[in-house]
Amino acid sequence: MNGKIYLIPNTLGDVPPLETMPLSVKKIIEDIDIYIVENEKSARRFIKSVSSSKAQSSLRLFPLNKFTNASELPTYLEPCKQGLSIGLISDAGCPSVADPGSEIVRLAHQNNIQVVPLVGPSSILLAVMSSGMNGQNFAFNGYLPIDKTERKAKLKQLEKRSFEEQQAQLFIETPYRNQKLLQEMCRTLHPNTRICVASDLSLKTEYIKTQTASDWKYTKIDFHKRPTIFILQKD
Repeated sequence: MNGKIYLIPNTLGDVPPLETMPLSVKKIIEDIDIYIVENEKSARRFIKSVSSSKAQSSLRLFPLNKFTNASELPTYLEPCKQGLSIGLISDAGCPSVADPGSEIVRLAHQNNIQVVPLVGPSSILLAVMSSGMNGQNFAFNGYLPIDKTERKAKLKQLEKRSFEEQQAQLFIETPYRNQKLLQEMCRTLHPNTRICVASDLSLKTEYIKTQTASDWKYTKIDFHKRPTIFILQKD
C-alpha cells in the first residue's frame, strides 16, 4: 500500500506551534522522517520546535521552491510508493494555499496517494473571519501588479467586482510596500468602500481593523515589513 502525504501547517510567525495548532500535528511530525519543504533550515527549526526529541539526523528533506526543477517533483513521492508516509511543510501557514505545494498535491492525487490535510493557521481564513466582510463569497488575488498604473486599474477592477458580485477581494503585498499600498487604496477606491487590514495574524502584535477608505486616511498605523492581508468590499 502507498504511504500518505500529510499537509502540515506552519506558524505565521514567531509563536510556539502548539499555541495555534492541535496536538495531532505533533503526533504526525513525531511519526514522519521524510518531508517536502520550502526552506531546509527553517523546516528543521520548525520540526524541532514541535518535537524537540526528534533526531535531526533522521530527517530526509526535499526542497520545493522557485529553484526546484519541475522534473524532480515526481521523485519526491517515491517514498509514498514504497509505503512510507511523508509530510509537506510550508514556510508559513497551510501548505498548497497561496503556496507552491499544490503541484505536489496534484501529483499525489494522480498517483493514488492519500492526501491528509491537518488543521492549522491560515492567514487568508483568519483575515476573512475577522473582517466582517462576505465570508460566503470571497476571492484571493495574490499580489497586485507592481506598475502604478496597472495596480490602480486592478484596484478599480476588484472594487467593481466586489460590488457587482458582493464578493470580498483579498490580496497581499511585499511587506515593505504595505504602507504605500494602503495609501494608494485610499486614493483610488470609493470613499465608502470598506478596507480590512489584517496584520501579524495569530502573533502578539496582531492588528485587525475594517473601516472605509475615507476613514483609513486618518488612521496612523505602521504596517512596514509586517505580513499583512488586505481585503476590500464595496457595498
